[in-house]
Amino acid sequence: MERLENVDMGRYTSFRAGGKAKELVMPENTDELIELMKEIRESGRKYIVLGNGSNTLICDSGFDGVVVRLGKAFSDIRRDGNRLICGSGALMSSVAKAALGENLTGFEFASGIPGSIGGAVFMNAGAYGGEMKDIVEEVTVVKKDGSGVSVLSAEDMDFSYRHSILEKTGDIAVSAVLKLESGDHEQIALKMSELTRRRNEKQPVQYPSCGSFFKRPEGYFAGKLIQDAGLKGLTVGGAQVSELHSGFIINRGGASASDIIDLMHLVQNIVYDKFGVKLEPEVRIIGD
Repeated sequence: MERLENVDMGRYTSFRAGGKAKELVMPENTDELIELMKEIRESGRKYIVLGNGSNTLICDSGFDGVVVRLGKAFSDIRRDGNRLICGSGALMSSVAKAALGENLTGFEFASGIPGSIGGAVFMNAGAYGGEMKDIVEEVTVVKKDGSGVSVLSAEDMDFSYRHSILEKTGDIAVSAVLKLESGDHEQIALKMSELTRRRNEKQPVQYPSCGSFFKRPEGYFAGKLIQDAGLKGLTVGGAQVSELHSGFIINRGGASASDIIDLMHLVQNIVYDKFGVKLEPEVRIIGD
């Protein structure tokens, strides 16, 4: 189990910004993760779980706790009938490639979502009309107190918009079973290619970001509200409301976490003043 101290978390998050964590621990298997969670419980230390870091921002003041990072050791993907059994560290792009290779359809909507299966399950990630809840059959978790492992059905996961039960319990997904269907290789490839084209045309993929920054308010689209408020291109330090897609906050270069958070507050306040709609961040902001 690798342990690092005083770690610059900008290296581990897709915003490429943020402060340092007191400790970063990378367990190599489920048994090590269980032992680590027991250790954290007994010490009373704060912790967060980090996958590929595509939806997390650590404040510039840092995080005075343990960052538990599940990576390559948890990235296995295997087929079982029309199911893919995926470790929580498996990248969404790797799962998409595996699904295509096995001629399984149903994962196309998620093929361009950055991040890992664990993070996608945790927040019920979605895109282009699909969500993880549409394809997750069950999730294996390690209990947050290190007391063991349990298997949760899709119903147990309490999926809703950008939410799962794991946000409440603090338990850690270590694998997920995805229920897909047999499909035509060419059609699957065509759909993935089309969604990639749409993503590249409409999203600022060349800049560090955490994808869509705000949750979709009921009855509205966050990006349209921000654009209609005249905020496209608004900049604070190195952070900017993307000129390509107003739902994205990007790191134009050298942005601090404070730049990003200050821009977030500015956008929230102006949108609320103009339209009476409160925008909630989809991104996890960790620290003081």
